[in-house]
Amino acid sequence: MLTVTGSIEPLRIANYLSPAPLYSWDFRSSSSSEVFASNDLSISSRSISEEGLPSSDIILITGSWGAEHYENASCLSWLRKQSRQGKTLIAIEMAVHTLAKTGLLADKRATTHWSWKPGLAEAFPNIEVLEQLFTSDRTLHTVAGSMTCIDFMLSMIADHHGEDLAAEVGNQMLYCGRRPAEAPQRTLSNNQNQDTHQQVRAAISLIEQNIEDPLSVPQICERLSISQRQLERIFKRDTGCSIVQFRQLVRLQHARVLLTSTSMSIREVAVACGFNSLSYFSLTFQKCFGKKPSLYRQAWPSSEPAPSWPGTLYDFVREDRGLNS
Repeated sequence: MLTVTGSIEPLRIANYLSPAPLYSWDFRSSSSSEVFASNDLSISSRSISEEGLPSSDIILITGSWGAEHYENASCLSWLRKQSRQGKTLIAIEMAVHTLAKTGLLADKRATTHWSWKPGLAEAFPNIEVLEQLFTSDRTLHTVAGSMTCIDFMLSMIADHHGEDLAAEVGNQMLYCGRRPAEAPQRTLSNNQNQDTHQQVRAAISLIEQNIEDPLSVPQICERLSISQRQLERIFKRDTGCSIVQFRQLVRLQHARVLLTSTSMSIREVAVACGFNSLSYFSLTFQKCFGKKPSLYRQAWPSSEPAPSWPGTLYDFVREDRGLNS
C-alpha cells in the first residue's frame, strides 16, 4: 500500500500546485475486481481488457508477496503490447518479476527490494540486478518499492515539469532531499551508514558478492590489505557482530529468499549459498529461523492471514542463532 500511495501522492500534489492538472490515473488489473492489500485496504480496479478505457502514457506495475509466482499469459501479452506502442512501463518491488517474465528486461539493469534481490537474480540470470533505489532505461523503469517510489516520482516530475516543481512537491510532502537512483536502499548498522568505516563496507560487499563460494576472514583481509585484527575490531564496532556471524547470516538470508521465490531444490539452494553439506545447511537454517528449509517454501502460507519476515540482523546476533558456526 505504501508503494501505491507513494506513487500517487506526488502526482496529486503536482496537480494541486499547478494551474491545470498535469496527471490523471486509474486502477486496472487482469480482471475487474477489488484488489486487497495485506493491510486489509482494497482498491477497486477495472480489467485491462475492458473496452473503451482511456489510453495511458505511463503504466505502473505493482506487486508484493507472491508476485514472483504470478503467471498470467494475457497480462504479460498486454504489457508487451503496451511497450511496443511506446508506453512507459514502471515495475515496482516484486512486480519487477512480472516485467521480467515479458522478456523486456533481458540484458538490462533492474532493481527490486533488497530482501528479494537474490531471488530475482537467480530467476533471471540475463538481467543485471542492482541494489539501488531505481533504474531507468528509456521507457523501462524498475523501482525498489516503499519510500523509493516517492524518490522516483519526484524524479519523473522533475523530468516532465522541472526541478522547481519537484522540489515544491517534496516540500509539501515534508520529504526533503530527493535521493538519486543509485542511492543505497538500506543502512548497514543502526542507522550509522555514513559513519561505517569504508573497509567495513568493502568487507560486506565482498561477503555479499561471494555467497556461493564464501571467502574466509583471512582472504577478505588479504583482498582489502588490512590486518585481520583491525578488520575484526572495526567490523564488530560498526555492525555489532563478527565477520563470521555476518557472513553466516547473509548466506542464510540468501537461502531464505531462494526458498520462497524460486523453484530451486533445497540441495541447489544449499550449494548456491556456499554450504557443502545438505544436513549441516538444514540444521543451521532451522536453528536460525525456527523452521526446516522444506517448511519455508512459502513465506506467506495460505493458512496465515499476513506475511511475516521474523527477526532482524541484531536479533539474530544477540540470540546467536547458530551464526558462530
